[in-house]
Amino acid sequence: MKQRTFVEKIFDAPAGAIVFKKPDIVLTHDNTASIYKTFMKMGAAKINDPEQLLVVLDHNAPPTNAKLATQYEEIRQFVRDNGIKKFYDAGRGICHQLMSYHARPGMIVVGSDSHTCTAGAFNAMAAGIDRTESAGIWTRGETWFRVPGSIKITLEGKLPDNVYAKDLSLYIIGILGTAGANYMSVEYHGEGVKSLSVSDRMTIANLASEMGAKNAVFPADEVLLKFMGEDKYKGVWADEGAYYEKEMTINLSELYPLVAAPHNVDNIKSISEVKGTQIHQGLIGTCTNGRIEDIRVAASVLEGKKIKEGLQLLIIPASREIYLQAIEEGLITILLNAGANVLGPSCGPCLGTGQGIPADGYTVISTANRNFPGRMGNKNAEIYLASPASVAHAALKGEITDPRGSEGNEKFVSDRPEAGLMEIKEGENRKVKGVWNYSDINNLNTDQMFAGNLTYNILSSDPEAIIPHLFEGFDAGFSRNASEGDIIMAGDNFGCGSSREHPAVGLAHLGVKAVIVKSVNRIFYRSSINQGLPLIVLPEAVEAYREGDEVDIDFSIGVVRVGDRTINFEPLPDKLNAIIQQKGLVNWIKKNNI
Repeated sequence: MKQRTFVEKIFDAPAGAIVFKKPDIVLTHDNTASIYKTFMKMGAAKINDPEQLLVVLDHNAPPTNAKLATQYEEIRQFVRDNGIKKFYDAGRGICHQLMSYHARPGMIVVGSDSHTCTAGAFNAMAAGIDRTESAGIWTRGETWFRVPGSIKITLEGKLPDNVYAKDLSLYIIGILGTAGANYMSVEYHGEGVKSLSVSDRMTIANLASEMGAKNAVFPADEVLLKFMGEDKYKGVWADEGAYYEKEMTINLSELYPLVAAPHNVDNIKSISEVKGTQIHQGLIGTCTNGRIEDIRVAASVLEGKKIKEGLQLLIIPASREIYLQAIEEGLITILLNAGANVLGPSCGPCLGTGQGIPADGYTVISTANRNFPGRMGNKNAEIYLASPASVAHAALKGEITDPRGSEGNEKFVSDRPEAGLMEIKEGENRKVKGVWNYSDINNLNTDQMFAGNLTYNILSSDPEAIIPHLFEGFDAGFSRNASEGDIIMAGDNFGCGSSREHPAVGLAHLGVKAVIVKSVNRIFYRSSINQGLPLIVLPEAVEAYREGDEVDIDFSIGVVRVGDRTINFEPLPDKLNAIIQQKGLVNWIKKNNI
């Protein structure tokens, strides 16, 4: 038998195959309210399998306005009505942290959040999906997967003192880029894996989504089994000699402190390159780095000291249990005495929905996972991403500082071509002959397409309310001038970032004929299909386009005409094409009585 990768074993199919599987866990959070409305539109009488559902209230916990509070109460009623046992109310913690109570080796886990891949630390196949697809699984119990190709990352050695799993994650993203692992499964191998705690592995798996990966996974080794307190799980792992599309080896002992500089997660710099940068606010927490180990590191740096006067440092434990443990260990007292603010377990400022939104002109250093413009609720702030130690040291001095206590001289170097964001000036109109030309912009992310702080005030089930805010994070003229039948030309890694489906919902409802891209983030691609929005990955067409060219598409035979050029593309498989033709998954399920 052919040697197989982890995902090929999980799905019992080769890379590239499309399979239907029933996930063991379907995670939803505050977006459960919107998912339930979509579920009702599908015409389902009841949840297919309540045991699949894991529901957590965390993104706006506690609610910041009456509308959100009402949504929370609607979710509680939904949970009661449907006998959902795996429910965590506001204040219990962040969904990806609470997943540690449920994810087990060999499981298939999906969730309506892009960082569901965090559960790969538990040897689970864990991937983000969108809200509509979550409703479809509630209805049918299963969903489709395209078995991804795989990347093998071999770790050797051990991390030096004051260098952390976050630094390793940023290093990998810097080498691969935000689309370097697009629709891939990332496997971590080697003796160096044994030196990483489960907390470390959660941080590394969490950031897989920031390089475009479908999932990341660690073996079910003695470290994991000891953490779970169980040895009955054998787990699933790749065969020796399995085929990988990419392989890389990293010597952990050679790593050094890093940051992701504004405004891209793959804009990686060594601490040495940015030291001295003035900082106004720090954040230690989120699903990436809110565990007890992270809080211990922060407390060890801050004990007996005071943070820089005028600087705001926020500490957010990832769960109630972690918060209580930090109290019992005296860590909260240390942090408060140092001048930090400790908030309740929630996502909060990470996506700009809760306390801790930065002021205009602020520079923030954060342990979170994204630093797009506007990510923390203010597009006029800048965000650096770093380890808890680097954040704590910066809070003491008011500037980015080397946590090793010495002046390093490292410079991060990658062979990866630069692919940054391009700023579009206010009022610039990129529509000519019905074509919106964003072909020179890479990494257009869902925060720019639809701001995170609007996500729960405007539900994805309300397209009319979405449309006025489409693309306003990078082109304020789009929503005013876009019309039915328009075509969008875009660059690489279109739709990266959050699993937020609002942009796909709005574009589909607006009647956009197609989005043609050089490459696309995998969750956004699924969202497009689920909403009936034709999205064509065809870099030749994007590169051929010149402003003023007429663009026409024949979906039936797979042809795009750009000016005087004709370019072929592979039409969608019949089932996915049927979803497009019936204007989305909701209509497809309803029409087929599934």
